[in-house]
Amino acid sequence: MKSFYMHLRHHHAMERKWIFPIAIGSLVSLFLLFLTTLTSSDGTPFLPFYRSITGSGSVFVESQLKSLPVSTLPPPPRFAYLISGSRGDGVMLKRTLLALYHPSNRYVVHLDRESPPDERLDLQNFVENHSIFQKFGNVKMITKANLVTYRGPTMVANTLQAASILLKEGGDWDWFINLSASDYPLVTQDDLLHTFSYLPRDLNFIDHTSNIGWKEFQRAKPIIVDPGLYMDKKADVFWVTQRRSVPTAFKLFTGSAWMVLSRPFIDYCLWGWDNLPRLVLMYYANFLSSPEGYFHTVMCNAQEFRNTTVNSDLHFISWDNPPKQHPHHLNINDMQKMVDSNAPFARKFRQDDPVLDKVDSELLSRGPGVPTPGGWCIGIRENGTEPCSVIGNTTILRPGPGAQRLETLISSLLSANNFRPRQCK
Repeated sequence: MKSFYMHLRHHHAMERKWIFPIAIGSLVSLFLLFLTTLTSSDGTPFLPFYRSITGSGSVFVESQLKSLPVSTLPPPPRFAYLISGSRGDGVMLKRTLLALYHPSNRYVVHLDRESPPDERLDLQNFVENHSIFQKFGNVKMITKANLVTYRGPTMVANTLQAASILLKEGGDWDWFINLSASDYPLVTQDDLLHTFSYLPRDLNFIDHTSNIGWKEFQRAKPIIVDPGLYMDKKADVFWVTQRRSVPTAFKLFTGSAWMVLSRPFIDYCLWGWDNLPRLVLMYYANFLSSPEGYFHTVMCNAQEFRNTTVNSDLHFISWDNPPKQHPHHLNINDMQKMVDSNAPFARKFRQDDPVLDKVDSELLSRGPGVPTPGGWCIGIRENGTEPCSVIGNTTILRPGPGAQRLETLISSLLSANNFRPRQCK
């Protein structure tokens, strides 16, 4: 009896031993069967191992597996440009716009109110009737012109207005670049887009320093009023006899008026969620040459952005020593120095200076009156036909030697010796 009981107990134990593996196997089978019924939005199963082979001549599962495309290149960024000018700059502004054009970017152009109506109308017709601009709809003109004086805050106001238009028209861009009609590119947009594809998109290229020196007494403490804020005719700023002390709520910074600013920082300047941009703007409304300090002071006093600064305006500019109010006009003798600087932009140029033709032919491969060609231009350059007369895939970039020069510059600016030690100091 005891032996029978031991035999029966052993038999039941053996049965229980197999119940658990069988139950687990059944659950796994049911789970896999359930997964085969799941499909993606295009009707294909989530699990490629269980794709149906009906309708195929092959009975091997391996032939039905599709490898997913793997991209080793980051997506190209997009730039938003403000190109501004004054009386007599209309022709040069159109040339600069064509030299900078790329279908993926966005552009705002502005001729200030000092320009005669026929000059502004000519620019407006050029923007609205150009076949490529019409196709992509990425060039806008500020038709209600502002008065802009470089010495007062009206240039800052115009820059903020242009940035707000660029956000309203389509905020799918990564960097904002402000240029004048007397600026000109030294690299193609394909060169620029390719190089910036590899950069963190929160970087801000802005020449800046807190060592304001003589500017404390000649610009920070004096109080000026810009008539361009409230008058129809441009006039020089006038001075208030009373002087003010340097602010204590924020630290003053100064630098170049030409910048490459990130989309997050532009958002911050326009929305000002902690009110710092508006507070600083009120101070700079009475500051001489405020374009050389407003954005710099906002950025370097904002904890969120002060560590995103690259201390460069990405320009080649020829100054006197010590520098005067305006730099030298560049000419053919400056060509090699411009190239050796590795900078993507240069200023100032006179209209139709021969050096611009040399830049077009040797650096941009650009013909007169047409955009700088890039990967999006697939026409054949023969019998006077321009490549951009036939438009291909606008995401294709064909960087050239300019990209190598720009990479050298960016690598130097972001080196351990230059990047962190020179941020908002």
